[in-house]
Amino acid sequence: MRSTRRHGMLGYLTAAVFLVLWWEVGALSLGARLLPTPYAALLATGRLLQSTLGEHLWVSLYRVVLSVVISLVLGVPLGLLMGWERSFDRVLAPLVYLTYPVPKIVFLPLILVFLGLGDGSKIFLITLVICYQIVVTTRDAVHKVPPESVFSLRSLGASRWQVYRYVLFPACLPDVLTALRLSMGTAIAVLFFAESFATTRGLGYFIMDAWSRAAPDEMFAGIIVMGLLGAVMFLTVDFCASVICRWQRISSRS
Repeated sequence: MRSTRRHGMLGYLTAAVFLVLWWEVGALSLGARLLPTPYAALLATGRLLQSTLGEHLWVSLYRVVLSVVISLVLGVPLGLLMGWERSFDRVLAPLVYLTYPVPKIVFLPLILVFLGLGDGSKIFLITLVICYQIVVTTRDAVHKVPPESVFSLRSLGASRWQVYRYVLFPACLPDVLTALRLSMGTAIAVLFFAESFATTRGLGYFIMDAWSRAAPDEMFAGIIVMGLLGAVMFLTVDFCASVICRWQRISSRS
């Protein structure tokens, strides 16, 4: 309890120092035309959330959540197969090693040509970035599973599906959720880039449009909402990990 309260106090103190620096060093020295005060930014956030900003938020939320779901549906099974099936890994691992280091952002013009300017191109780009991280993490997590755990289950007559269901998937789940938490920041960054290019909807478009109109309070309102979107998604995955992988916390305490 004392540790939790101490961390909470440190969080409030950090937020207070950040707001003071924003107000005193940033807004007052640069001027409201370049950097609005925290009060002006929060006031614009509350006002715009009830109109245009709220609509852009729902569009961005739909794009990034759907991308995460697709990445999990595709990446986790693929990583499990690559990690346990050697023949499967020998075929796909070289392809993953060659394409993983390539920045997926560079494919955006090509993706727009094939998928157009709608939601499909944005969702595909975000999925492409996140899916690689999940595949690599899941594959490496399978390699850490002790073979004795699988052999003992097979000796009891378990099928290949049951090995994946009761041994490999539960063992890899903590690492998959960790990779998903780390991917949230990447997903929001890719979302901003994709929505600031050839589109008229989404938080990325709203921020760049406010910047082009020299409306710093509205621009920072979009930045605040996008930051909150990423934080909420991160905390949601963190909560799911604490509930689904409760056995991991119990084992670590014991």
